[in-house]
Amino acid sequence: MDIRWVWESQNLTKRTVEHLWMFGVALGLALIIGVFLGFVLYKRPKIAALTFNILNVIETVPTLALLVLFLPILGLGEKPTIAASVLYSILPIARNTYTGLTSVERSYLEVAEAIGLSEREILFKVRFPLALPLIAAGVRIAVVFTMGVVTLGGLVAAGGLGAPIQTGIHLYDRDIIVVTGLWVGILALILDGVAALIENYLRERYGRR
Repeated sequence: MDIRWVWESQNLTKRTVEHLWMFGVALGLALIIGVFLGFVLYKRPKIAALTFNILNVIETVPTLALLVLFLPILGLGEKPTIAASVLYSILPIARNTYTGLTSVERSYLEVAEAIGLSEREILFKVRFPLALPLIAAGVRIAVVFTMGVVTLGGLVAAGGLGAPIQTGIHLYDRDIIVVTGLWVGILALILDGVAALIENYLRERYGRR
């Protein structure tokens, strides 16, 4: 197996940059939307069950079907890939944000109230910091989801590392498929490792005892 030939002929450096760009944009949007949605549901708990049920239904839609559904609206390329990645990644972040904000032990809240903190101060100085480890755990799940969906973006001309995998499948070239597939796997492990380090740091810093 000639790894160097595959790397150069398939321009994997450029494809990796494209891949990480889509991954970063999708994960960033999912983080913003997921945390905001989790916060809204914390303030409006009556609609939490319905909202999570809807997100659970979206989660059951096959990735390829979701990409195809976006094609008439967003066309080919990065946009449907990023949109599908965001939709798949919102649930774990929103759910963990909601759970983190609503499951703070009563003793912490009583101490905060006893020292005179307002409801807003309790939210941002007690609830959110204590929720950070759970939010980070949700983001870690979203990292895996996003990496998988972005790789499938090669099917809708999004570029990234999914493109050479598609080339390898069309040419029935085992070397291209194996080298690119292994590189995607290594990237996923690196990103998951970084997310795990952040999660462990936040758990040690803000973990509930």
